[in-house]
Amino acid sequence: MQQEETYFFGIKQLTVGYQNISVVQDVNVSLAQGEILTLIGGNGAGKSTILKSIMGQLKPLTGVVCLEENSIHEMAAAKRAQDMAVVLTERVKGEYMTCEDVVSMGRYPYTGTLGILSPADKEKVRQTMELVGIAALADKDFSTLSDGQKQLTMLARALCQEPKLLILDEPMSGLDPMGRRDVREAIMELNRTGVTIFYSSHLLSDVESISHKVAMIVDGKIVREGTVDEITDSCGVEYHVRTREAIPQAELPEGVRSAGHPQECVCADDAARDRLLRYCLDKGIAVERMDHKRPSLEDILTEEIARADA
Repeated sequence: MQQEETYFFGIKQLTVGYQNISVVQDVNVSLAQGEILTLIGGNGAGKSTILKSIMGQLKPLTGVVCLEENSIHEMAAAKRAQDMAVVLTERVKGEYMTCEDVVSMGRYPYTGTLGILSPADKEKVRQTMELVGIAALADKDFSTLSDGQKQLTMLARALCQEPKLLILDEPMSGLDPMGRRDVREAIMELNRTGVTIFYSSHLLSDVESISHKVAMIVDGKIVREGTVDEITDSCGVEYHVRTREAIPQAELPEGVRSAGHPQECVCADDAARDRLLRYCLDKGIAVERMDHKRPSLEDILTEEIARADA
């Protein structure tokens, strides 16, 4: 008898849409506790729709989203607020609030109706701000902070909920390089505490550096899913060749494309490389350099989008 797959967080056969019209179809993704999964795709691919379903804002047309085998859409709101924290793309204004006030809001799921923090709650706020690296900003007016500092504050607020699952929507979008670095390091630090993280991003260099898994969505469907190495290795190795003379576009062998420079081209695989070298030998064209490289996530995503649009 085949053993049923177990997972900490899972999306199974999920189809989501609006007014019974599907936007994303048959999504299947699972995460072990403590993993980071990044959802990548072009604009309008369905990333936000999936996140809204995970957050409970959109009820699935079919399928289920589970956290520790419990359907998120059947959880009580109070339970969901404790188990799951969300940081959205929209920047919170937080007028007339200090940085510490904003972080303290993360304890509200555990306080009474008046929202009064206990000494233990206040200590949790202090510890979290130190962990994220914003303790020095505690008394600063939130509205005066930089975008990067505001995003770190929102991460600290989310962590204060002591969530089992943290959902981030484009957490580094619109930040300058220093802000991106600080938020990236904060996400990695939160993950080291054992928090499972599901986030969307279009900054693929950051994705490659911090993600345990990646799910690539194109036109509402997951087209690739796995570790960064699994995805890039599945596409093989490309060969970048520079010749002493330009090769006419019409004469490029099968599997060889221009690299944007008259004397440079890209071979899709070993067979294409061999065809190009044979062509150069027959034509008396010298090869000056040949490098091989694995395609990046950006290369693969671009190709998948082009294939879907064809």
